[in-house]
Amino acid sequence: MSSHKDLSKLTAAGLLISLGIIYGDIGTSPLYVFKAIVGPQHISEVLVLGGASLIIWTLTLQTTLKYVVITLRADNKGEGGIFSLFSLVRRRSKWLIVPAVIGGCALLADGIITPPITISSAIEGLQTSFPQIHTVPIVIAIMVALFIIQQFGTSLVGKAFGPMMFVWFTMIGVLGIFYIVQDLTIFKALNPYYAFMLLTSNVPGAHPLIIIGAVFLCTTGAEALYSDLGHTGRRNIQISWIYVKTSLIFNYLGQSVWLLQHSGQKMDLNLHNPFYELMPPWFLTYGIGIATIAAIIASQALISGSFTLIAEAVRLNLWPKVRINYPTIQKGQLYVPSVNWLLCAGCIGVILLFKHSDHMEAAYGLSITVAMLMTTILVSHFLRRKKVPNYIVNIFLVVYLLIEGTFLTGNLVKFVHGGWFTLSIGFCLFAIMWTWHTARKIRNRYVKFINIDDYFGILKELSDDETVPKYASQLVYLTSANFDSEIESKIIYSILQKQPKRADVYWLVHVDVVDEPYKKEYEVNFLVPNKLIRVDFKLGFRIEQQINLLFRRVVEDLVKKGEVDITSTYKSLNKHKIVGDFRFVVIEKVISRSHNLSFYESFVMSFYALLKKLSLSEERGFGLDLSFVTVEKVPLMLTPPDTVEIHRIG
Repeated sequence: MSSHKDLSKLTAAGLLISLGIIYGDIGTSPLYVFKAIVGPQHISEVLVLGGASLIIWTLTLQTTLKYVVITLRADNKGEGGIFSLFSLVRRRSKWLIVPAVIGGCALLADGIITPPITISSAIEGLQTSFPQIHTVPIVIAIMVALFIIQQFGTSLVGKAFGPMMFVWFTMIGVLGIFYIVQDLTIFKALNPYYAFMLLTSNVPGAHPLIIIGAVFLCTTGAEALYSDLGHTGRRNIQISWIYVKTSLIFNYLGQSVWLLQHSGQKMDLNLHNPFYELMPPWFLTYGIGIATIAAIIASQALISGSFTLIAEAVRLNLWPKVRINYPTIQKGQLYVPSVNWLLCAGCIGVILLFKHSDHMEAAYGLSITVAMLMTTILVSHFLRRKKVPNYIVNIFLVVYLLIEGTFLTGNLVKFVHGGWFTLSIGFCLFAIMWTWHTARKIRNRYVKFINIDDYFGILKELSDDETVPKYASQLVYLTSANFDSEIESKIIYSILQKQPKRADVYWLVHVDVVDEPYKKEYEVNFLVPNKLIRVDFKLGFRIEQQINLLFRRVVEDLVKKGEVDITSTYKSLNKHKIVGDFRFVVIEKVISRSHNLSFYESFVMSFYALLKKLSLSEERGFGLDLSFVTVEKVPLMLTPPDTVEIHRIG
């Protein structure tokens, strides 16, 4: 994992890893892009040269300029991705939460459609030699195996990704060159005039919007360049892109030559995929094998990216708390079981629903276009934050809103043919994120904070009052109060009234999720010496919130420095220097019935209650040892008592 200072560091290992982790999705696009452009039409020079020109200039403007040159500079201490970008700009405008959530949901939806279409496109190459073979069972078997291995971590597999993708890009480049040398005039496709001519001329059966939607497929992996920025660093991604883009262009031009050799014909491109037609017959089996491996790697990168996206959403309170495992010691390696099996079910559903890659193409591209539009909006705010002149920012915004708006329009044509599927998935994900975010704001509106210094005296007296049974030697509360001068009224109620809880020392622990992804700091404030201590953790949004372990480390440091004494005060234990017990109290705020909420807010809170039941509990979410935790459920009094009318009759 590269640090912020390593973003511009160029290494051979970094270049190789970039090929394996970053470029899988874009790298496998030659499997299906030209096939989608040509479709059932008669092959013509205008269609082929125009399609190749559109691909080349889309890769140049969309991937190279927007992502490789501009967006990669919007790093958050070395990390990329739409939620990292949101963390950089969210203080400028609160409404930016909307494009961030929409973009995140679109990327997750893309993670459900991309693995099936990529692996299906590779396996369907077998139909070139075996037309009767059923590819669906093979694709499902590969897909299930891919999701099963996620729980073991991908660090060892990941080391092989780079060399394998190097073989892939070398192969597709060489195959393309073999056909290019047969017709060097194909370089005419570098001229954008042919792209313009295809979109404006009346090519029989070639609708401009359908062609635009098909061309967009060549750049759907561009978001991965930014999302995986932290894996290898900006410089490695930029340099390796030169090799990747060259190989892709050679292959697309090679496919163009093959298509021109069959000009005037109308053929079944499911049986004659231009990509596989570049391969000599003796190499076809090897080529399909390499393509399948490349497709699996591309799928693996998207699955891992989905895990990272959900983990960041949890830390930013945009997603319910879910179990996050760390299968290896390698930084950045994580596994989210619930997301893994949801993605698995979704991918299998896609395969069973659409069956063939050409049918999946109708559902592919629509959601990722939305994600790209949202990234454009957020990047424009980042550029303004960096004091880039307004006219440059405005040019960037207009150009890419126009380009991506055109792609969106082209992909909207696919809605009734399958685009509805990914949009429906994205909408469901958006409903979850938006509900979780909005419900938290509603709950916080009714949390009452009081001045903690008003209770210093009584807390000290309670601690020294031996007539009250001791609840714990060290009593720890998790607090959401941002300032050390405040505390939730419910915590004071829990200590003093619900069941008086006497302790030698009261601890308040606050967790602040900060915008720096890997920050791990803490601050200690002795509110009442030896009686009331507050610990504030500042953790990056990519740091696992293992509060149990982090708090223990803090206490150990304080004991070593002689700032606290955690020895039991019981005489029999004290003389043997036995450490006193620790107990965490987690107060779970339960929404009570209220007439103060609007219909919209009531609906949100009802949906939130359902999500809460399905999510990880607070104590598990903070990584607490359940044998030392007490959970107290308290109602949030949404309806003040003085608003309730009742008359005494006796």
